Amino acid sequence: MDSEQRRKRKRIYRPYSRAQFLSVRSLILCLSFLVFLLFLSSDRFPIRTVSFHPVLSVPHFSILSKSSLQDSFHGKLRLPLRVEDRVLFPDHLLLLVSSKINQADKLDCVYYKVLNDSREMIAEETVQQGVLSIDEYDGFRSIVRCPLPPLNYSAAVDLRRRGHGVAYDWSFRINQTVHSWDRMVYEAAIDGKTAVVFVKGLNLRPHKESDPAQFRCQFGLRNWDKGGGFVLMTEAVAAAQEVVRCFLPRSIRNNPDKGQGIRVTVVHVGESDAEREPMPSVLKIHNSRPYEHRRNHRGQKEDMPMPSVARLYNSKSYQKKRKRGKYELCVCTMLWNQAPALREWIMYHAWLGVERWFIYDNNSDDGIQEEIEELDFRDYNVSRHTWPWIKTQEAGFSHCALRARNECKWVGFFDVDEFYYFPRHHRRALLGQNLLRSLVANYSSSRTIAEIRTACHSFGPSGLSSPPSQGVTVGYTCRLQSPERHKSIVRPDLLKDTLLNVVHHFQLRKGFKYLNVPESSIIINHYKYQVWETFRAKFFRRVATYVVDWQENQNQGSKDRAPGLGTEAIEPPNWRLQFCEVWDTGLRDFVLANFANPATGGLPWEKALL
Repeated sequence: MDSEQRRKRKRIYRPYSRAQFLSVRSLILCLSFLVFLLFLSSDRFPIRTVSFHPVLSVPHFSILSKSSLQDSFHGKLRLPLRVEDRVLFPDHLLLLVSSKINQADKLDCVYYKVLNDSREMIAEETVQQGVLSIDEYDGFRSIVRCPLPPLNYSAAVDLRRRGHGVAYDWSFRINQTVHSWDRMVYEAAIDGKTAVVFVKGLNLRPHKESDPAQFRCQFGLRNWDKGGGFVLMTEAVAAAQEVVRCFLPRSIRNNPDKGQGIRVTVVHVGESDAEREPMPSVLKIHNSRPYEHRRNHRGQKEDMPMPSVARLYNSKSYQKKRKRGKYELCVCTMLWNQAPALREWIMYHAWLGVERWFIYDNNSDDGIQEEIEELDFRDYNVSRHTWPWIKTQEAGFSHCALRARNECKWVGFFDVDEFYYFPRHHRRALLGQNLLRSLVANYSSSRTIAEIRTACHSFGPSGLSSPPSQGVTVGYTCRLQSPERHKSIVRPDLLKDTLLNVVHHFQLRKGFKYLNVPESSIIINHYKYQVWETFRAKFFRRVATYVVDWQENQNQGSKDRAPGLGTEAIEPPNWRLQFCEVWDTGLRDFVLANFANPATGGLPWEKALL
């Protein structure tokens, strides 16, 4: 009996084991740290004076809210939102957020009242509006689009998550800078021993090369984003339109992985500065404003770096693994709100031999992601690349040429309302499958041909008043007599270093030339002037940089305009009968003969059949 009681006492009063002691100690430390953070969060840092000039400094951080910490404590891991940059566009505000955002999150844009006399933001007077959209971006950041700020409110916008009917979980306020879209560096890519940098606001001559001696590239290392630290400066080797190509710093050139995510910008040194001795490769910067000038050691005036949201990425990082080498034929396009047109365009050209698709999405809001995911699920090998920069089609094509070069021998640059057609094969009742891929493959080993150009026939509404249910290739059958322009398929590894392109054709390296394919062999049907319902959307939004907007009173005789349309989106009289000089049913008959279901007559891209 006594021995049994002694055993019970031993079990009851047994000292803590080492594991138990550590567990209790860890719990106490965690609770203490939580109390400390809650104490800090009870008093937010004050909002500072707004600066609308792009700067290289980071004023301060906001701290996490109490509710955010509670979510983490209860096991709901929520990464804090970190607003890294803001870009003000004419119709919306773009936020670059340096953390991945869950698409299921409900976010609000938070706007601060601004005192007119002092330009100070009043933290207590805020309004909130739901975000317009959320997108993945470049592997480092996400994109959030916000409405323009209300009158007398700042564009230095924050974000909040919503939960249980209330707003909570503030974003980290990395800085309050708002970049103006008319002057900034917006993209950058590593290409071999160089960096290709995309710049808005250089105002270089359209369609021509510029003197690269006017430019330098500046690469930020360590604490550059925070207003201090060292940067590396290198010389430009090529420049044209919105693209500047510079040498990579040696440290990045030797190890490109170290360059991933580093911010890069451009310095426009000007013609007089270009004749000076080369600038030092390393210099120290101290919270200076990019629009100001400074003096070097000789007392000479130097231009400051342009504002930048661009971070380096390696173009090979997007490459899809393929064991059999490069694809023979790929296609790149840029679009806005043309999701309904994708299925017909991709299915048709895949039958002609296109193996890979690069879709540059210029701020669409019509469900394009779902369309692309469905096509990719059906093995059409389609990828969507978020390209938020408006009126930059040529720059986007240069970007795509870099990206596609690692995967593709040939890349076609044409729009979703343009369809290749082989009339000679149709007339001879020959099978047309893989014809386009076979055409380019004949020149893949050529020592002279690096581009294949095809003329375009522009089609009109063909008497229709509503979009054709079986697609544009079957519905539109009346066109203008003479062809307009041409579109190109190029070998991306044989383009000039400037990557200069003008409305779908590129400049080639010295020693290479283009091939004009006869119209009798191949033509592009360009369904340019569709029914008014479709054409009106195109009227309001063009993606090309050097193609005029129809709402602007300039270049009235341009082929980019609809003759007689004017500058207002008002349907002209008899629109459905215009642009009709020749009835051409060639492609319609070809499509019905090769794609239609023999039993039902339906086409594979009709939604009713999917």
